[in-house]
Amino acid sequence: MESTQSTTASGPAAIEVRGLRKRFGAVTAVDGLSFTVTHGQVTGFVGPNGAGKSTTMRALLGLDTPDEGTALIDGKPYHALRAPLTRVGALLDAGAVHPSRRGRDHLLWLAHSHRIPVRRVDEVLELVGLTAAARRRAGGYSLGMRQRLGIAGALLGDPPVLLFDEPVNGLDPEGIRWIRGFLRSLAAEGRAVLVSSHLMSELEDSADRLVVIGRGRVLADTSVAELLAAASADRVALRTGAREQAMTVLAAAGATVAVNGRDSLTVSGLDAEQVVQLLAEAAVPFSGVAAHRATLEEAYMELTADAVEFAAAAPIEAEEAR
Repeated sequence: MESTQSTTASGPAAIEVRGLRKRFGAVTAVDGLSFTVTHGQVTGFVGPNGAGKSTTMRALLGLDTPDEGTALIDGKPYHALRAPLTRVGALLDAGAVHPSRRGRDHLLWLAHSHRIPVRRVDEVLELVGLTAAARRRAGGYSLGMRQRLGIAGALLGDPPVLLFDEPVNGLDPEGIRWIRGFLRSLAAEGRAVLVSSHLMSELEDSADRLVVIGRGRVLADTSVAELLAAASADRVALRTGAREQAMTVLAAAGATVAVNGRDSLTVSGLDAEQVVQLLAEAAVPFSGVAAHRATLEEAYMELTADAVEFAAAAPIEAEEAR
């Protein structure tokens, strides 16, 4: 699934990471990472804690210097960009604002540093829904409001490339719904949007592509649709009140059977017609058989199962423990 494309039809990729390596003492945070992000798409950047997502974003923004490889914005390293706020906007830390500074004053300071007109400050405040709170001190903002202020700062220079690290943190359901549509609208304007998130359900609704990494390496670089299709392939969702009997019959036929609930199974290795035939021949009752459609979270968990640095033991189901 890994992509090797590095350019678009119109020129260099909006974001290009090639052979990126970064070590912190004995720890290798990023290990030969390569991927691209194109204009007009939302690209989800996902992986377990410690996978190297934040280090990669910091390298793209010139905050960490790679030991090897390159991290480029529109074909250039960040330090070579003229008026960088007009080329790339980023939200890495919603808390990176002085608590005693008013939200509008924070944006005015950023605008002044790049000679951006004052009217743009008011435009982005309206875009993110903070106009009414613009003159409140940031120390009184909720986490969700600070996220919106950070997004406003990223948009201030009207950049064609945007990097957001966990932008839905602290947002209420209305805010999550808003940012889902907002990200897609930014891509529809032709911008390249790279979003790091742990909420797979949100990326399933907003991302066009996914770059999945683990232990500093690319595990998959593909479209969301392709990833879901691969994770759903050759699987059948089965509902039966005779769970143990069904598992015995299907396993004997070479299937792999996973328990999802008291009367719910996922069968791999057999198609729906074969499952129905086997159960009917063995007189095992069932109430439903359908092709399984994997969620993005399921696909992600499968890809990263061997790349999780810290994993808790699986809980024992109450009915199994009795």
